[in-house]
Amino acid sequence: METHISWILLCGERAYKLKKPVRFSFVDFSTPAARKHFCEEEVRLNQRLAAPLYLGVVAVRGSVDDPWIEDGDARGPGSNKRDGDSEGNREGEAIDHVVRMQRFPQSDLLSERVSSGRIQPAQLDALAHRLARFHGQACVAPPLSAWGAPEQVNGAVLAVLDALRSARPGGLPESVEAWVDDKARALGTAWLLRQRTGAIREGHGDLHLANVVLWQGEPMAFDCVEFEEALRWIDVMSDLAFLTMDLRARGRGDLAHRVLDGYLQASGDYEGLTVLRFYEVYRALVRALVAGLRKSDATADGAPQVDYLGCAEALCRAESAGLMITHGLSGSGKSSVAAELVERTGAIRIRSDVERKRLFGLQALQRGGADAEVEAEAGLYGAEATARTYARLADGVRIAVNAGYRVIVDAAFLRRDERQSFHRLATELGVPFTILDCSASVAELRRRVQARHAAADDASDADVAVLERQLGFHQPLHADEQAVTLQVVTDQPYDPAWVADRWVSMIRAESARNA
Repeated sequence: METHISWILLCGERAYKLKKPVRFSFVDFSTPAARKHFCEEEVRLNQRLAAPLYLGVVAVRGSVDDPWIEDGDARGPGSNKRDGDSEGNREGEAIDHVVRMQRFPQSDLLSERVSSGRIQPAQLDALAHRLARFHGQACVAPPLSAWGAPEQVNGAVLAVLDALRSARPGGLPESVEAWVDDKARALGTAWLLRQRTGAIREGHGDLHLANVVLWQGEPMAFDCVEFEEALRWIDVMSDLAFLTMDLRARGRGDLAHRVLDGYLQASGDYEGLTVLRFYEVYRALVRALVAGLRKSDATADGAPQVDYLGCAEALCRAESAGLMITHGLSGSGKSSVAAELVERTGAIRIRSDVERKRLFGLQALQRGGADAEVEAEAGLYGAEATARTYARLADGVRIAVNAGYRVIVDAAFLRRDERQSFHRLATELGVPFTILDCSASVAELRRRVQARHAAADDASDADVAVLERQLGFHQPLHADEQAVTLQVVTDQPYDPAWVADRWVSMIRAESARNA
């Protein structure tokens, strides 16, 4: 296999990546020493996310006319040790080096699996959580470094636009150029804030779907950028944006929304929503440029068949924002329905169960204790913690709505004053307000809560005792609230598509009235 900077030699269960002796503006592999260095960097960096695939760096020995790879696993599959090679021959000076990798079927690339419909949503959930952990542990750029500065971010996208203009005789859509220009001027402060709050980290840098493989059932990102620091020391949202954009461009916006939801639940980086859309447009333009340069190349990732420029145009079109809160007792299906709406509408979901635990330094699935003894010890479910949790939810709403997103606040909202406070917040932000009212029979609520608590696979700590207390203090929706409510009875069949379409219609109708 061949790219513009490497050859990949496929040998049995192994693959060997040989860097071409090239020198471009963005990479210099022109000397054996440089190629060895970047082989070592490639292994070091990729072992962060794909350790099972990267097996080390090995020498190329022999002569230019008769080279051979010194495989450290000479007796194993993929060995190219020849009959007659003596140990003495193995001691000669290396003439080059290669990255030694575990080979995998091209059909297991996520680009191939998404195109053929062989991807499971749970696999993307795992990828989103893995990426969030990776970003959380990655090295942080110094606050005053050049990485992530407004000049660098804006300069990168302008360079891509210039290259696209040169490559396209008809030029670029005016809507894209105008949108990029407008956002570049508006986001300067946001980029500075991201830079100074530790969002610029040593990431992957090239996280499109053809650089993620399903390895032994686990999605694994490989082939990160090793040759150019500026492409790797980036905002974590720029890394994520490549993945979500590529899913959108391939017609799977539902999966893009699911990945974003999973990432935000794991990372809590709602502040990154301010810059995410810009990075998605930038990544789409980059891939449009690459696809244009490789039109005659039958690449594995199918880039020439994907309309990345059309994706950039779609991303530049603003949707009407709106705020929805859920309402219902524990076990009523609020989170399940909200998750379906996320995939169908592109809304940002903010869960009280997750954010409450984040405030106390707990992971989503760690037990916080809803019983009185633990509550007294941790304060997780006391009045002060609840007030802090709802304030955090409101902060997330402000960020997401101001960034142009629809938002779903996934919480019980059993008290009228809690619901009213978020109705006032929607009014303050100038967006339509909706209540998603989920219900089921009390017997079904008890069954669900008991099963969920036993499985310990959800952020909610509520058990049957909590449900019984909720039944006692729950304040039902008033008539004025019913007017803006979507009702879903979750122990009966319902159509998620209808619920999503109805919510979007309500948002658009209210936005049109207020225009």
